[in-house]
Amino acid sequence: MTKRANNEQPAPGGQGPGGDAGSQPSPAGHPKAGLGLLLGALGVVYGDIGTSPLYALKTVFTLDRSLTPDAPDVFGVISWVFWSIILIVSVKYVIFILRADNEGEGGVMALAALARRALLKVSERRAATVLALGALGAALFYGDSVITPAISVLSAVEGLEVISPRWEVIVLPASAVIITLLFAIQRWGTGRVGAVFGPIMLLWFACLGVAGAAEVIRHPSVLSGLSPTYAALFVVDHPIIAFIAMGAVVLAITGAEALYADMGHFGRAPIRRAWFVIVFPALTLNYLGQGALILRAPESRENPFFLLLPGWAQLPMVALATVATVIASQSVITGAFSVSREAMRLGFLPHLRIRQTSRRQYGQIYAPGVNWSLFAAVLVVVFAFGSSTNLAAAYGVAVTGTFLITTTLFLVVARARWRWTIWRLALFGLVFGSIELTFFTANLAKVTHGGWLTLLIAIILFTVLLTWRRGAELVTARRIEREGPLRDFIDTLHATNIPWVPGTAVFPHPNKETTPLALRANVAHHHVRHERIVIMTGRTANVPHIPWNRRLTIDDLGDPNDGVIHIDALFGFQDPTDFPEVLRRAAAHPFARGINLDLDEVSYFVSKITLRCTRQPGMAIWRKRLFIALAHNAASHAEFLHLPEERTIVLSAEIAV
Repeated sequence: MTKRANNEQPAPGGQGPGGDAGSQPSPAGHPKAGLGLLLGALGVVYGDIGTSPLYALKTVFTLDRSLTPDAPDVFGVISWVFWSIILIVSVKYVIFILRADNEGEGGVMALAALARRALLKVSERRAATVLALGALGAALFYGDSVITPAISVLSAVEGLEVISPRWEVIVLPASAVIITLLFAIQRWGTGRVGAVFGPIMLLWFACLGVAGAAEVIRHPSVLSGLSPTYAALFVVDHPIIAFIAMGAVVLAITGAEALYADMGHFGRAPIRRAWFVIVFPALTLNYLGQGALILRAPESRENPFFLLLPGWAQLPMVALATVATVIASQSVITGAFSVSREAMRLGFLPHLRIRQTSRRQYGQIYAPGVNWSLFAAVLVVVFAFGSSTNLAAAYGVAVTGTFLITTTLFLVVARARWRWTIWRLALFGLVFGSIELTFFTANLAKVTHGGWLTLLIAIILFTVLLTWRRGAELVTARRIEREGPLRDFIDTLHATNIPWVPGTAVFPHPNKETTPLALRANVAHHHVRHERIVIMTGRTANVPHIPWNRRLTIDDLGDPNDGVIHIDALFGFQDPTDFPEVLRRAAAHPFARGINLDLDEVSYFVSKITLRCTRQPGMAIWRKRLFIALAHNAASHAEFLHLPEERTIVLSAEIAV
């Protein structure tokens, strides 16, 4: 008979984090997006796209010298930038893609999880395909996460060269110091970082808007560039030049995917309001201002952002831009944290150390392993490429690839989950897919100029993700074979009259159907069983906190007299996964009367799987070795469960892969 701590057991997932457990709603659907969250979103989500004016137009007009700084070309580029921002960022991401949250989480992996869930009822093969597509998108996003901090910080510090060429020698060292500080502060959490960065980014966007508006007022004719006809004429008159320019125009929208990946940190409403009220108007004014400046002074195309400012304002703007680019890097770093956690949930990564940094927002996390791996990669890229111009040649391949994958997955979700009609799907795919395919094709020309770097990173990480998932499937299948049914094992204990010894033995285990390997090993080695055997399963829901009176489910597994029980504990994301505390609460709970748990003599038995590489079918040998190496670096299970070292016994079991 199962004894429950509450008539209705809360469950993770469902319609969202606010459902059964009776806590706050999902961050993505939070009804009150206050000023604090809006400023936080400015400080974390919009740093990347908000600093694109530093290098986007500069790259467009220096990438190909056949692009002339006259009215048709300038208006054509401005029109392409403006309408790319409108269609890709405002319409696709902010209006449509942000709707597709996976219990408050965003990012390509969260979208892939939604698509997989929707397709599982139709075809397991299709579900596996979209999940693999999501893993590829995640790998491309990681590649973007390496280049974005490097190009953002370098482009800001290079503003010193505009003031005086003598300062060129300090650009690389200063960039390295700034990047080091950026990654060092991640442990504070995105909430605190956003609270500090938000007001700074508000000042940044105000300066962008004012600087651009001043030049637009002097030359209001540049407003003609907002017309889409100039973008069309630009392509018709100079198709080859326009195609090359598209590879640089995409730099103006590179933060769109990070915007979606960061949704879990602040929620949908603050991100949308910040975009339409602050970010989009400021970006539009600044790009228009840079275009007007290039028309007035063609030589300014070497660095139109800083030359847009009067001489007295350039040095302060370099300082502000440096801080802003540090913040720009924040969006992809926190996005990488979110993507990593989603990859863990979907079985593409081993258990990593994840620290919750907010008591209210589920998405605000810190992943130290991901953080410092990114730091090392970014530093290598900074010193290898040496300048933002060189990095711009490598930038865009990964971003545009992720755009296409996101569009594909969104169409799957829209059809299978929201029942969109065929014509709506076709219209969405035609409009956004054609634009993104153009961007992707144009950026393929960058592969030989550095774009290979992001592709190499993506290929390596895609291999890691697929290898871990496949290896985990093999190990799980072989482990289940070794475990066998729990009820059969208990019956065997009774039939063989194994001696009972005093005390309580706790076995962490993912379910109550199979036998923990540590339990089998303990009986096999010591030829005894404990008086009380507790099999404990922990699960995490997407809510901050679950009260103890709704957290526990206690099951005597059909026999109240055999001394074996199962405890299922559901944790909120802010609740520590403290198994000793679960045991204390279970012992004191009225539903547990008669179980008589002995808290003074508790031992915890953890199964440690030792993997042995073999030539059994399933994976190539090199992939098996990679999987074993990843398993060795996974976080400690006993540490994660707060098990006391002096009472924890680790029993190894070898499994061949």
